Amino acid sequence: MKKSNADRFIDAYNSIDYSLRTIYDFKRSMSFSDVIRRSVVLNSVVRKYEEDLIDYGRLRNAIVHQGNNKFTIAEPHDDIVEKIEKLAEIIAEPPKALDRVGKKEVITINYDMKIGKAMELISRSGFSNLPTYNGENLIGILNARKLLSVLGEKLSEGVNLQEYVDNTTVSEVMAGMGEDYYFMLADHDLTIDQAMNFFENNRKLLIILITKNGKDTGKPLGIVSSSDIIDMKKILDVY
Repeated sequence: MKKSNADRFIDAYNSIDYSLRTIYDFKRSMSFSDVIRRSVVLNSVVRKYEEDLIDYGRLRNAIVHQGNNKFTIAEPHDDIVEKIEKLAEIIAEPPKALDRVGKKEVITINYDMKIGKAMELISRSGFSNLPTYNGENLIGILNARKLLSVLGEKLSEGVNLQEYVDNTTVSEVMAGMGEDYYFMLADHDLTIDQAMNFFENNRKLLIILITKNGKDTGKPLGIVSSSDIIDMKKILDVY
């Protein structure tokens, strides 16, 4: 038998409520509105549709008779049902970043490569971020923009750039780049929503390197950059 709009709405509402409580380990005693407000800082989808979700919580209370969750006193419109079902699907089963935007071709370099060779590789490949390894251990990511900044500093200091790039290793340059806040590691289960949240919470983040277990050893599976944010937003909008 075909479900009514009220039943579909309640199913989607319950899915959202259960998913958020399970993912973020919220107490069962917490109200739905509090769950939504607490999730705003943790989930980019909830953050975007916060007001809609709060309204859906009120609508749920309006269409369910007090004290009897199986007796409905109103039927929500089709467009409302379709929208909450879409949100329930995104929140419960968000698309994986590696499947949708994660670039699976990741060019890596050795820590002892000379800067000149790395620059040639950046120019030839079109990739502006090169994960740098010492054996199987990641030591950092050579970022083209940061490298350009270093070269600019050397030029202002009167350093012969040709000699510098011919004789300086990648690891020597990266040692002077400071903190590694501009990149992070994530495992293969990274979702688009999680990636969005990482970028939104750290405006200096440029790269998320995806490995099998999120550790800095082993071959990278993919890479997500800040330039993918627009594509990720589009995917969540039409998912």
